[in-house]
Amino acid sequence: MKKISIMWVLCAYILAGCQSHTASHDEHDHEAHEHEAGHVHDHEHEHEHTADEHTGETHAGEIAFKKAQAEAVGLQTRKVTPGAFTNVIKASGRVLAAQGEESTIVATVPGVVVFGKLPFIEGTAVRKGQPILNLASSNLSEGNVAIRTQSAYEKAKKEYERMQSLIGDKIVSAKDFEQARLNYENAKTAWEAVKGKQTSDGVSVVAPQNGYLKNLLVKEGDYVSVGQPLATVTQNNRLMLRAEVSEKYYQSLPVIRSANFRTPYDDQTYQLSELHGRLLSYGKSSDANAFYIPVTFEFDNKGAIIPGSFVEIYLLTAPMENVISVPASALIEEQGIYSVFVKEHEEAYRKVSVTLGADNGKEVQILSGLKAGDEVVTEGAYQIKLASASNAIPAHTHNH
Repeated sequence: MKKISIMWVLCAYILAGCQSHTASHDEHDHEAHEHEAGHVHDHEHEHEHTADEHTGETHAGEIAFKKAQAEAVGLQTRKVTPGAFTNVIKASGRVLAAQGEESTIVATVPGVVVFGKLPFIEGTAVRKGQPILNLASSNLSEGNVAIRTQSAYEKAKKEYERMQSLIGDKIVSAKDFEQARLNYENAKTAWEAVKGKQTSDGVSVVAPQNGYLKNLLVKEGDYVSVGQPLATVTQNNRLMLRAEVSEKYYQSLPVIRSANFRTPYDDQTYQLSELHGRLLSYGKSSDANAFYIPVTFEFDNKGAIIPGSFVEIYLLTAPMENVISVPASALIEEQGIYSVFVKEHEEAYRKVSVTLGADNGKEVQILSGLKAGDEVVTEGAYQIKLASASNAIPAHTHNH
């Protein structure tokens, strides 16, 4: 009997353990099922959220650039439209003063250079008749030039007047009278050159026209003789552009119509069409010491263009039709490869590689990479390039 009781207890204990294990296993399976379902649900939700973010904003390979950023950097765009584009011959050259725009200041009397109140430096503005410097002669062995010139004039004048009163009675010969008249006219000319210009520092030399001092040829203390150049006064109102063109373009010279040029000091491209420019001439032969043919233009100096400066010149010849072009500011260069940024929508841009053609200094011909209707960034391309280093959207994948 006691053995039977023990057997019942063991059976009851075994049965209770089996039921507990079964319940634990079912609970574990249920939790695993819920976890798997939750993971799938979360993944689907995440995928749906990502799709919502990308729809209507940015796609693979695009560069995100917010509207506020674009406004802050002054970003500008322009739609590509095929049109006329002028063929270009690149050359180098110089900006020169136009004829009649410069006058040379020369010494009217011999003497030692003494500077006055006006700064004798290049670029100083002067007015016609304004004293530039003085020529002193008081300490020279010949004596004061102004005093000697006045004395010579008065003496020659008296002699001429005396001869004039005697020539009618033939008391003096016609030859002597003509010589007296010549001496008087020469002395008068010399006196008028210094008359009213005497100062305590000598004889003043004045500006022959309004303009700016240029090409200063003397310094204080130098001795100069009559007629020696001292400086140049330039008005800078009208300038000349002289291009040195390679001989290989000789056949194209007759079709040159205008030119653009870029200065090294302000990196700005000037258009002769906007400066009332005109073609003056082109050479019919090259220089004996070079293989270049000169082409000369004339234009108004409306800006701060410096005469004498070397410039890069774009000679404009026959126009080409149906050409796609973009401003030079739209181009981004990376290791010799050129690209532009095309606007996809309000806050997304795409980088496009392009092949360049002719360049007229303002616009660049695009041979491939763009089509009509593309909206190209013309100002602010560099800022988008910086943003592209961190904001490019990679292609979406499902790898987990």
